[in-house]
Amino acid sequence: MGMVMQMRLLQLVVLFIGVFELNGVVCSYTRPPVRKTIFVPHNDDDSNSPEQVHISQVGQDKMRISWITSNSGPAKVEYGPSPSSIAFSETGSTSSYHYILYESGEIHDVVIGPLKPNTVYYYRLGDPPSSRTYQLKTPPSQLPIKFAVTGDLGQTEWTKSTLEHIEKSNYDMLLLAGDLAYADMVQELWDSYGRLVEPLASQRPWMVTQGNHEIEKIPIIHSEPFTAFNARWRMPYEESASDSNLYYSFDVAGGVHVIMLGSYTDFEAGSSQYQWLQGDLKKVDRSKTPWVVVLIHAPWYNSNQAHQGEKESVNMKAALEGLLYQARVDFVFAGHVHAYERFTRVYKDKADNCGPVHITIGDGGNREGLATNYIDPKPDISIFREASFGHGILEVFNASHALWSWHRNDNDEATASDSAWLTTLTSNPACK
Repeated sequence: MGMVMQMRLLQLVVLFIGVFELNGVVCSYTRPPVRKTIFVPHNDDDSNSPEQVHISQVGQDKMRISWITSNSGPAKVEYGPSPSSIAFSETGSTSSYHYILYESGEIHDVVIGPLKPNTVYYYRLGDPPSSRTYQLKTPPSQLPIKFAVTGDLGQTEWTKSTLEHIEKSNYDMLLLAGDLAYADMVQELWDSYGRLVEPLASQRPWMVTQGNHEIEKIPIIHSEPFTAFNARWRMPYEESASDSNLYYSFDVAGGVHVIMLGSYTDFEAGSSQYQWLQGDLKKVDRSKTPWVVVLIHAPWYNSNQAHQGEKESVNMKAALEGLLYQARVDFVFAGHVHAYERFTRVYKDKADNCGPVHITIGDGGNREGLATNYIDPKPDISIFREASFGHGILEVFNASHALWSWHRNDNDEATASDSAWLTTLTSNPACK
């Protein structure tokens, strides 16, 4: 059965059993034409060669290597400073999952390290003749650091363009604000997505949070949400004392604390996520870690007509905005709305010099197209907005200054269309 037919049948089943809003989202706006969806097939030359390789940071000096094989094999990574000097070895765990009639391949997770900062390592996965060698570069241990930031990536020709532009940016780490594969219950699309992003995700750490397209919950048929996301994209939640892969935090470059929050799990006061966030923010020593960056999926500030009034935006903002404001969070990145928008520093819907800068970056290349209709007149707190596919770059230069830039990619070359120099709130005496 073809991939498109599978998707249509599954969506008809969802409608039949009474789920009117796919993953809780109603599309009430008209989207423009989209580019072709990409499906990356499995390489049939060797059914047990590693594929869908991606890496993520674990603690200060370790990396998790994740990959999939069709058949059982060792969860082992050999690594070293050069292809001819792969002297270290680590082993890890192997798992798999079922989704309706789909059975995943063998998902391997191995943590390697300690690793030196800002250093290229070569690593080998699998045993001959199926083994393959890759290379990665660790983030720096001190500022400066360069983040690539994107959301709602999907797997279309637009996605391919975004990835090509990100690759040229020489970034240290990628931050993704949810909606990865747009598999929407067709699990083979998760496999395709893993193959599509592998050239980048196998070389630099990709740190991700979930969006509505990761839920994949079907009443009666499959009641467990986030099955594929949690199995395939394991993040370092345990290292930050979180009890869920849907929210976690980590430090990088000796000066940036990144918090990934879950828009589609409990966030009300008293919930596990709320209590975890409260505790996590209190642990940050801003004299040592001057920058705090938060990623969510559903934006709290949004002047686009798309996705207005959704509980994941309105209720989460009501529950958590005060915590972020009191902690003097510097940036809040969101996806969900398929367009770009940057707000001034804001709190409770008003400009506030001690509030975070909110940025919507849900323009990675998804198959649903762009959200082109904005609310007029433009709110005063909205500084720049544009419905184009693209990506962002956050360069944190030192303990006080960072440069944010958004790059439109609807041309052959990425074009810097919006940029702003920003100072950390810890450097503002009025915010201490």
